[in-house]
Amino acid sequence: MWQQIYVPLEGNLGLSCAVAAIPIFVVLFLIGLRRKPAWISSLAGLAAAFLVAVAVYRMPVGKTVSATLYGGAFGLFPIGWVVFWAILLYRLAVESGQFTLIKDSLGSLTPDRRLQALLIAFAFGAFIEGASGFGTPVAVAGAMLAGLGFSPFYAAGICLLANTAPVAFGAIGIPIVTLAGTTGLPLDRLSAGVGRICAPISLFIPAYLIWVMGGFKALKKVIPAVAVCGIAFAGMQFFISNFVGVYLTDILASLTAIAALTALLRFWKPRETAEVGTSKREAAWSVNEGAGLSPAITHSPRSLLRAWGPYGFLVVLVLLWGYAPVQGFLNRVNLSFAWPGLHNLIQRMPPVVAQPAAYPALFNFNWLSASGTACLVACLLSVVWLRMSMKTFLGILARTARQMFFAELTIAAVLSLAFLMNYSGATATLGIGFAATGRLFPFFSALLGWLGVFLTGSDTSSNALFGNLQVVTAGKLHMSPLLMASSNSAGGVMGKMISLQSIAVAAAATNLKPEEEPKLFRFTLRHSLFLAAVVGLVVTFYAYVAPRLAP
Repeated sequence: MWQQIYVPLEGNLGLSCAVAAIPIFVVLFLIGLRRKPAWISSLAGLAAAFLVAVAVYRMPVGKTVSATLYGGAFGLFPIGWVVFWAILLYRLAVESGQFTLIKDSLGSLTPDRRLQALLIAFAFGAFIEGASGFGTPVAVAGAMLAGLGFSPFYAAGICLLANTAPVAFGAIGIPIVTLAGTTGLPLDRLSAGVGRICAPISLFIPAYLIWVMGGFKALKKVIPAVAVCGIAFAGMQFFISNFVGVYLTDILASLTAIAALTALLRFWKPRETAEVGTSKREAAWSVNEGAGLSPAITHSPRSLLRAWGPYGFLVVLVLLWGYAPVQGFLNRVNLSFAWPGLHNLIQRMPPVVAQPAAYPALFNFNWLSASGTACLVACLLSVVWLRMSMKTFLGILARTARQMFFAELTIAAVLSLAFLMNYSGATATLGIGFAATGRLFPFFSALLGWLGVFLTGSDTSSNALFGNLQVVTAGKLHMSPLLMASSNSAGGVMGKMISLQSIAVAAAATNLKPEEEPKLFRFTLRHSLFLAAVVGLVVTFYAYVAPRLAP
């Protein structure tokens, strides 16, 4: 059995951290400075991680290859699986002509682009995140905004920014369930802790979203809407996470926000209607004084029911797939196996774990119970619902496969990179470096979670990666293990918008040109860092100023 070494360079932690971070620097350099597409950047980062694992950490080549393949397999299933079928569902709606009716129905609710962003990117996206997660909300909401007339760049950017508040409770609470499993801490207290950190951030995210896209001029006329949206979502997120449980937090919070906005729009409208125009800033907000957009086109209830049917199938099936008795039945046909050449053949060492322990590598091919399969069934039902011929369906399927090739490649490569850094010990080296910050650790613990999600694209993976390290470090520093573990998940959500797989999904969903992916990454990076710092300050407040309010 090969033992991990966390300070491989002559006991020098700083130098070891610098070397461990080389794959990250490679990715950042290529996508941020050299403006290379995400798939090229992720493959280069993977190559760098492979060299660091073998040459610096002395990881056996066979185990290095196995860890790389294990990560790639996880990237394709379940993550790539759900993304592909979510995109296909959108393409079915578009090419059948039904998405035009969906746009018209939203226009009848509000023609204002700012309010459409709140309804679709933030509220509806949060609902999809809570129901399925794993890239689905960015794929679905991004595609819908692009179809409504938003430029591909800003449709992608809006959805990436909006997909922050709900991520910690995504996929029926899976990230926090994973955190409880890896740390041994009570699930209900972790739910409360993450809720107490995320709710204050969720309160201002709707306003921040509109301000980022159009400045104060775009924001000031929709203050009632952003206030109602933020208060409704954050209030319900806090209440459910603290007093009900982790599983329905996102779903109930998002439905509350949608209902609150719909009720508000029955008796209030902005005096100036904002639409997206074209300028040197790539489709910045423009405000039309006076009447605004042309009158909304109306359709019969039967036509709207047919148009919304595919998304209705998606919501119902994802909820059904997440219902415990149904999920238990579907899980009966899972294919779970130990990953060859890796399972329990690597030993994790303190301080990553309290005692030396074998590192498991179990692949769960839950082909029937995966949320992507729910999307697949929704697609098949939609073909029947829309009365689409099999020839037409197969043509759309083939075009979607070609469109998604590089996005799926990026997802597989970045998960390979993350798993390889994890199994080689490089990620743990970076985690130990963060832990050395001492009394500043409450602030940097959020950044550690942020780093984990940036690397893996998943708050679930970040919690599995760093959750126990947060607990061990908190114990050494005499801090609250619950607060530090919660900080890992809450800080991690701000890394979601810059993970390469999220960038790839957003670009694919909105048909963004490959050369614009680096620009999208740079756009989200500064907001990601700022919001992660805000989370760190909230955690520091709980740790030192108001510890009685901490979980």
